[in-house]
Amino acid sequence: MTEVGARGGHGLTLLDWRRRVHQLYAAVRAAADPAAAHALWSEGRDDLLRRHPQSPLASSEGFDGLPVARYDPRWRFKARVDTDVEPASIAVSTASDGVVPFERVGVVRLPHIGSLDVWALRSYGGGIFVPFRDLTAGVSTYGAGRYLIDTVKGADLGGDVDLSTGEGSLVLDFNFAYHPSCAYDPAWVCPLAQPGNVVDVEVPVGERLPPGGWY
Repeated sequence: MTEVGARGGHGLTLLDWRRRVHQLYAAVRAAADPAAAHALWSEGRDDLLRRHPQSPLASSEGFDGLPVARYDPRWRFKARVDTDVEPASIAVSTASDGVVPFERVGVVRLPHIGSLDVWALRSYGGGIFVPFRDLTAGVSTYGAGRYLIDTVKGADLGGDVDLSTGEGSLVLDFNFAYHPSCAYDPAWVCPLAQPGNVVDVEVPVGERLPPGGWY
């Protein structure tokens, strides 16, 4: 739910925010019914954005919840990560964390959607990062795209890893797609979808933009 960029206020409140996000996604992964998990996730995010001092909203005044599409199981996938990819890297400049490097470590191929690059955060903490931008971007969702997975911040929908080979799969459920913090407040700096994370389809599920945007 948050990114490598931030606009201040680090400390115990940030620790609490990250604990709560991790706990929320742990509950999502543990739920037997993905639709019920989605309702829990939506309610939990609304509560965090409304009440928590680390909320990325510039102001929570008048906030009555994020617009999120109804759960549709057709947009849930479990895909093998193909690690046989050409090396690529990006570096994101942030106000609080300096230059944050990412390395492409694989690609997932999804029916009716296309392929998405899988990125690894190559700095302290590590993590897997999968953003995407679809044809709804700039229309009904944030123009720079949305996030599916950002494990260093807790956004982890599950999957499997073979420890003997280092290969595995990821759960990619687009119903849990969410906007980066810079969609709510431009003071945030967010890593955005690269060309390998742009798909030529409309993804009608996940978080949407309210009329007029957040700012």
